Amino acid sequence: MIETIEFLKRARKECGITLKELSQKSGVSLGTVNKLFSGGIASIKTKTAQKLATALGVSLNSQENDQQTKYLPCENNGFVRVAALTNEVRVGDVNFNVKSTIELIKVAYKKGVSIAVFPELNVSSYSVGDLMMHDALVKASAVGVQEIAKQTLGKNMLVFVGFPFRYASRLYNCAAALFNGEVIAIIPKKNLPNYNEFYERRLFCEPDDAIYEVDFFGKKVPFGYNIILQNTLMPEMKVACEICEDLWVPNAPSITHALNGATVIANLSASNEVVGKKNYRRQMVQTHSSKCLCTYVYSSAGSGESTSRVVFGGHNMVVEAGKLIAESLPFENGIAISDTDLGFIEFERNKKFKYKREENYRILEFALSNNGFELERRFPRFPFVPEDKALRDECCEEVLTIQAHGLAKRINHIGSKKLVLGLSGGLDSTCALLVCEKALKLAGLKPSDLIAITMPCFGTSNRTYNNSYALAKEIKCTFLDISIKDSVLQHFKDIKHDPETANVVYENCQARERTQVLMDYANKVNGIVVGTGDLSEIALGWSTYNGDHMSMYSVNSCVPKTLMQAIVSYEAEKRGGKLGEILNDVVSTPISPELKPSKNGEMTQPTEHSVGPYILNDFYLYYLIKQGFSPSKVFYLALHSFKGEYDAQTIYNWLALFIRRFFTQQFKRSCQPDGIKIGALSLSPTEWMMPSDSCYTLWLNELESVKEKYNLQ
Repeated sequence: MIETIEFLKRARKECGITLKELSQKSGVSLGTVNKLFSGGIASIKTKTAQKLATALGVSLNSQENDQQTKYLPCENNGFVRVAALTNEVRVGDVNFNVKSTIELIKVAYKKGVSIAVFPELNVSSYSVGDLMMHDALVKASAVGVQEIAKQTLGKNMLVFVGFPFRYASRLYNCAAALFNGEVIAIIPKKNLPNYNEFYERRLFCEPDDAIYEVDFFGKKVPFGYNIILQNTLMPEMKVACEICEDLWVPNAPSITHALNGATVIANLSASNEVVGKKNYRRQMVQTHSSKCLCTYVYSSAGSGESTSRVVFGGHNMVVEAGKLIAESLPFENGIAISDTDLGFIEFERNKKFKYKREENYRILEFALSNNGFELERRFPRFPFVPEDKALRDECCEEVLTIQAHGLAKRINHIGSKKLVLGLSGGLDSTCALLVCEKALKLAGLKPSDLIAITMPCFGTSNRTYNNSYALAKEIKCTFLDISIKDSVLQHFKDIKHDPETANVVYENCQARERTQVLMDYANKVNGIVVGTGDLSEIALGWSTYNGDHMSMYSVNSCVPKTLMQAIVSYEAEKRGGKLGEILNDVVSTPISPELKPSKNGEMTQPTEHSVGPYILNDFYLYYLIKQGFSPSKVFYLALHSFKGEYDAQTIYNWLALFIRRFFTQQFKRSCQPDGIKIGALSLSPTEWMMPSDSCYTLWLNELESVKEKYNLQ
């Protein structure tokens, strides 16, 4: 018993709850709570311990099984597992429906689900017709809900089930919110369909906007649709509910739910299947989730409903801010489970959501612990690149088109007749070459109006040199070979730098000399210099200030390295032949600035040895900068996504370097040239507003919080 008391003390300390609040939540008298936590009681009854543990959101079993359990939801990173579940029903057979619901709750519990949503009227069945108004069914449904509620005791699950509920001599189509063995809210359907195959106004009444306290088996329970359930142990979990038709009307309750703070919307539905409805329904849910910036959990009636007039398929979905993350198609198993990121929802809302708090809303608090959460949702290793090939090809074509149209507009606006490009034979300049080719065609100019200049120097490898020549030949642009060795050596002499010292001066002199050649040649031919630097390099500051950092128009500035590889590979497959072979070789060539001396014509300076693998850097860039995740959360996701490819120490080291470089190199981004926005993330000074002197200490310190847990150096 002493161990149990110490366990509860640690849980309360980490939870941050006051003794008075704990007494109110648990139902244990304040005097007992005071004595227990002050050391005045040496033993505790099992029933009392269970009440306190439940109020604190912890399980007494975890005390026995794992003394290292963390009691705060500090490691869930905003993730919560939600489920849309369709239980098998028999029309009007409440006992059967209750049992099938309880069985699915057990399944969801074993899978670690925290929020479970069942279909509309799943306790009574939806298609029972006029029998819905009979006392026998209404009373049995209420008893069934109470029985289901008891099954949630100690399960740390918020469950929504559907049932008919009579209040003040009126019948309502309702959802019951169940938690820790009790019904904590009853939410009526606001909009009743009365068209085509639906005739709900024949059976039910529409509620007013008030919230009432109704008696449910001797307990006062809030009744109304303007209710939000807020988890005190995970503040970003704010759950509201609407029922079927509520989604389909112009002024859906979920809109005001979201505006009042709800991040999760549960929809209990009975949507029948007709030809084409599946896709329309999915589109509807995705659009609504995107508009409300919420996680939408949609559960629909399925197997067992009457087929006298319609068929129900159990089409269930979990959609996060418009993205479908789990789905059970009609006539499948009726189970859609996924981990949703409520931290991401909060971040996105912070950028573009205007809350509208209304007085008629009731916030009901509950304490659901999400400790011990283990992420199962798969996050893509290439977040900038669609996984599906058809979507990836479409994306690549669209990116090239956007880039080309942007460049063509700039050509026409300034009256330029030539484009000048530094063509190294590497990935970035090759992608820019393809953009230039397309832009010239749009501008009514010839391929020869592109002057591609290769400028070999000390680090140029035979492979990239030969590829630059071959690419220019296949594209049929004007090709110039201008060696900068003598110019750079003369510059070394002018500034008294030893050419045997291959330091930053040695490297940057080459980059700046190349930029000078390009700029001056562009003046000579009345052209503009097209920049080649990509988004990944801009984020890392992997460029020479006033060297490759500068151009007259930057076409790749919003294209990350991993997407660029996909674009060039796509063009290789599409165009085939000799050009396709060259493009494939460019993609497979190790990425390098080629500024260090080469050995026997071979490259000696792989970029990824210095800044880390671009697959990791683009992953960090996406989740740390675009999604706004904390460094520790990005580390957690990377560990999960790259399991078996990179170990924890490697992921940590490169992430720490990414953070340092991102902060210290902002001064380069503050004065970068115009570039074309092609995706949701841009680091141009007009979109990414960050002081050049920001400190990274806070971010690195936050990342260091994972070191002890993962035994990192």
